[in-house]
Amino acid sequence: MSTKVNEMLASAASVAPVKYTSKDFSSDQDVRWCPGCGDYSILAQTQRVMPDLGIPKHKTVFVSGIGCSSRFPYYMNTYGFHSIHGRATAVASGLKMARPDLSVWIVTGDGDGMSIGGNHLIHLLRRNIDVNVLLFNNQIYGLTKGQYSPTSEVGKVTKSTPYGSIDYPFNPASLALGASASFVARTLDRDPKHMQVVLKRAAEHKGTSFVEIYQNCNVFNDGAFFQFTEKESKDENVVFLEHGKPLVFGKEKEKGIKLDGFTPTVVSTKDGKYSVNDLLVHNEKDTTLSFILADMTMKPALPRPVGIFLSLERPTYDDMMTLQIDEAKKKRGEGDLEKLLNSGDTWMIN
Repeated sequence: MSTKVNEMLASAASVAPVKYTSKDFSSDQDVRWCPGCGDYSILAQTQRVMPDLGIPKHKTVFVSGIGCSSRFPYYMNTYGFHSIHGRATAVASGLKMARPDLSVWIVTGDGDGMSIGGNHLIHLLRRNIDVNVLLFNNQIYGLTKGQYSPTSEVGKVTKSTPYGSIDYPFNPASLALGASASFVARTLDRDPKHMQVVLKRAAEHKGTSFVEIYQNCNVFNDGAFFQFTEKESKDENVVFLEHGKPLVFGKEKEKGIKLDGFTPTVVSTKDGKYSVNDLLVHNEKDTTLSFILADMTMKPALPRPVGIFLSLERPTYDDMMTLQIDEAKKKRGEGDLEKLLNSGDTWMIN
C-alpha cells in the first residue's frame, strides 16, 4: 500500500465521528403509507434510535421484501435494498457475509416474512447471522387489499375468507424461539418509548435479533391490537417483560403471573393470598421460560407479554465463516481464482 494511501486512511481515522440527529436518517422521499398507518410510528422510532447507535449512515443498510412495510428503505437516508417477495432475509444474509462491517436491518411483514419467506426466516434465525429483523405484524395482507395472513386469527372474515379463516395462525415469537433465535422481542406501534428501548437492545445484540411489532392497519384490520395499545384497556391486557422483575399488570398493578408447574396463571396480590414474592420473575436468559411466555400469546384469558422474551449469547454464523476462511488461507494461501477456473478438465470451443 502506498504512503499516500496510508496517510489518507490515517487522516480519515483521526476525524471525529459525525453526530447525527433523527433528521439525518430521514430521506427526501414522500412517505406513502395510508394516513394513520402504524408504520409511521415504527419509522419515526427507528429514525430516532439510529443516532444513538453510533453507526455511520454509510455503514447502515435496510433490506425489505414486498408489502406495505417494504417501502421502509426508501424513507431511511441510508443504503437499502427493496428486494423480492419473501427474500429479504436471503439478500440480507448475503450482504452480511460479504460485508460483515455493515449494520444490516431487515424490514418485513407477517405475510412477506412468515408466508412465502417463512423458510428463509427460520434458517436465518438458526444460523444466528448478525442482522436485525423487524417484523411488522398487522394480521392482514394490506398491500394486496385485505386478505387473511399467516397471523390472522381463526374465524377472520376477509376478502379471501368470506366464511371465516379456518387456518390456525402462527405466533411469531414462538416460531422464532422454535427456530433457535438468540434474541426475540415484541413491542407496540403505539408505545414509542418502549419501541425505542427494544430497538436499541436489538441493535446491541450480537447475532440475529427478531422483533415483532404489533402494527395497526387502519384500512383493512383497524383495531386488531387496540386492547393492548389503548389507554383504557392496555393495563389490564398487557404484561411487560423486564429482566429480573416480577410479572405484574393491572391498572393498580394488583395482578400478576404465577406458575402452576409450567402453566402460567393470573393471581391477585390485592386480597393478601399472594404477594409480589409469589409471582414469576422474568429471566431473559431462560429458554424454557421464554417458550412459556410466548405461548401466553395464544391464551385469551392471559395478558399479552410484551418486551424481550429471550436474549442469549452464542457464536454468529458470519464470525464463524470469517474464522474458517482465515484458517483456510493460513493453510492454503490466498488462492488464485483464474488458476482455479482453469484447473482440472478444461476444453476449448472453436
